[in-house]
Amino acid sequence: MRADYLIIGSGIAGLTYALRVAYHNKDHSVVVVTKGDKDESNTKYAQGGIATVHDRNIDSFEQHIEDTLIAGDGLCNEQVVRMVVEEGPARLQELIDWGVQFDENNTGEFDLGKEGGHSQNRILHHKDITGYEIERALLLMVEKTPNIQVLEQYHAIDFITEHHTKTQNKNKKSEVTCFGAYVLDVRNNRVKTIISKITLMASGGSGQAYTTTTNPLIATGDGIGMAYRAKAEIEDVEFIQFHPTALYQTPQESPAFLISEAVRGFGARLRTAKGEFFMRKYDAREELASRDIVARAIDTEMKISGDDYVFLDCTHLDYKKFKKHFPNILKKCKSLGIDIRKKWIPVVTAAHYICGGVKVNRDGKTTIKNLYACGECSSTGLHGANRLASNSLLEALVYSQRSYLSSIEVIDSLSFNEEVPQWDATNTSQNKENILVTHGRASVQKIMSDYVGIVRSKRRLLSAEKRLRLIYEETEELYKESILSAELCELRNLITTAYLICDFSLKRTENKGGFYNKDFA
Repeated sequence: MRADYLIIGSGIAGLTYALRVAYHNKDHSVVVVTKGDKDESNTKYAQGGIATVHDRNIDSFEQHIEDTLIAGDGLCNEQVVRMVVEEGPARLQELIDWGVQFDENNTGEFDLGKEGGHSQNRILHHKDITGYEIERALLLMVEKTPNIQVLEQYHAIDFITEHHTKTQNKNKKSEVTCFGAYVLDVRNNRVKTIISKITLMASGGSGQAYTTTTNPLIATGDGIGMAYRAKAEIEDVEFIQFHPTALYQTPQESPAFLISEAVRGFGARLRTAKGEFFMRKYDAREELASRDIVARAIDTEMKISGDDYVFLDCTHLDYKKFKKHFPNILKKCKSLGIDIRKKWIPVVTAAHYICGGVKVNRDGKTTIKNLYACGECSSTGLHGANRLASNSLLEALVYSQRSYLSSIEVIDSLSFNEEVPQWDATNTSQNKENILVTHGRASVQKIMSDYVGIVRSKRRLLSAEKRLRLIYEETEELYKESILSAELCELRNLITTAYLICDFSLKRTENKGGFYNKDFA
């Protein structure tokens, strides 16, 4: 199979890029592969919204830039921050033009929300299901675009590079080129070869490396794992953002149900089981401090008390307004017997976002030729050590546009590589020990949650690295021997990403943002 553009992932980054390149030249073929249903992505679960400077009477680019830099704890690329913030309004308007509907107030203006770390109300949202609304509108546009083909239940295995071709480049220092990807047709259990001129990795996050996460089951670090094996540069993966307020349930569902940042922006307060407000001890901004501070405060309070959760108090809030803004959250709480007018909501921290990933330049280019990366799997320099709330969707929009502009400049000069071999499954057999895969995944999640969580230490990290290395070796051995399955591919990427997080954590020598080693305190 051939495609001028191959896109891996069907979230906001992948779909907006697909629409842009497809519109640019209707003769170009655009193939989007997604390992689940086409609407299943991290984007779908984004509740809060998109941060952008919309009301210039109260807000400014400089304020948004400053908020982003403060959240990033000194490690943001300021030029990138300025670029994303300043280009944001135009990209947001495109999203609106494509049919995304954002909430309006009584005067017909956008109802701008405020979240932790933001100095102004600048969050555009659709109730508490913003991501769902974005997916709806974009997929509708994709369906109307004849030169875009979406392949559901297709799992990307590896990028095709010189390593796979007949004429391998023996010079290890030479530039690696991406020629497409090997992709597993999950329904038919067949590996297909997709040759492309340009490939965009938009595979989302890696939250499933942890036991409790707001990320869907598909968020297994595929982009990072594939890019690492292809020799792309990876950076800043030690910075894991834990969302402070995921709904606590027994047993915990996956993904954990998110109680949006916007609820605290609406006025909700955090309490211990004894009813004590505690955020003032940690930050003058209290509940509206940046996520790393709030999450670490919750983790600290839980360790002090021995409790499994803290509470989010919404009892004092205007119920009618809450119902209007957060209908999905209200519905979920009601289903569990929680009347927010009378009861506090039990919440716990959950792995939410990886701030690093595949290194890209300002045009979304990775260190591999003809391979771009966009969205959560990439590392742009925007987030630094800690992402400012609702900046992720903004980043995806800006970088999909910049990746598109860079792509169309070179697409006509590129040709398909005719020497790419078909997938070779020689000497493999059906895996009859799937317990090795399911147990491996559970073990990775347990190790990461216990040893590489919100608070780390050198001893914990070394212990985690040792255990992860063993699982990695076992997984690679199983991979070489087995007919592939989606579950095995996911485990391979998950263990690779987990190992990289651990390795990068051991190399970091100071606490910044989402990284906290108690040895440095």
